[in-house]
Amino acid sequence: MRGLARLLRNIAFYFAFYLGSLLITSASLIALPFSVTAFRARVRNWSQWQRWCLTHLLGCEIVHEGAPLAEPVLYAIKHESFFEAIDAPALFDTPSVFAKQELFSIPLWGRAAAAFGLVPVERDAGAKALMRMIRSARALVADGRPLVIFPEGTRVPHGEKRELQSGFAGLYKMLGLPVVPVAVNSGPVYHRRLKQPGRITYKFGEPIPPGLPRPEVEERVLTAINALNA
Repeated sequence: MRGLARLLRNIAFYFAFYLGSLLITSASLIALPFSVTAFRARVRNWSQWQRWCLTHLLGCEIVHEGAPLAEPVLYAIKHESFFEAIDAPALFDTPSVFAKQELFSIPLWGRAAAAFGLVPVERDAGAKALMRMIRSARALVADGRPLVIFPEGTRVPHGEKRELQSGFAGLYKMLGLPVVPVAVNSGPVYHRRLKQPGRITYKFGEPIPPGLPRPEVEERVLTAINALNA
């Protein structure tokens, strides 16, 4: 009976979340030509809709240990599932997320992401693409927006510790911003087809000042984002 209940909860979750995603994304694009504020509100609604579906349909709990800072910084977040990527606009105030270039080709979503201010990452591109990315990021910081990066570069199973992508240190150096590492343990709940009830915790680490040597900043970020590993 417990397995059947879990299956029914998952069916309800997938149906509600994806139908809602289609409607909210469409609404955001309709709002975009008329009001940037309304557009951003719809994007935040999408993240909040995921949270509602998780808590009310799957029986999950989302817990924060610590909170974002008031000033713009670079948040380096552990990446265990799609949950934290979708959740960023609910967790932060209009964040600009560094995202893979391929994601911008997704119909509707890609256009909304670009308009919201996500920063495309062209991993195999040259120096010109890197400088475009840095200029975009600096402009967004000047606008008062926090930056969010998943420095491992891909989803990592819960409990595993993986080295950071080499581009993280270069970004840290060129932006000259403090880094706030954020651990999250979404993997056991979210990173599977049949999602599980349970608790997803965010743990905000202490800010790391700019200007540190690469080995030191990488080690401090790596340790902090893995603080919730079992």
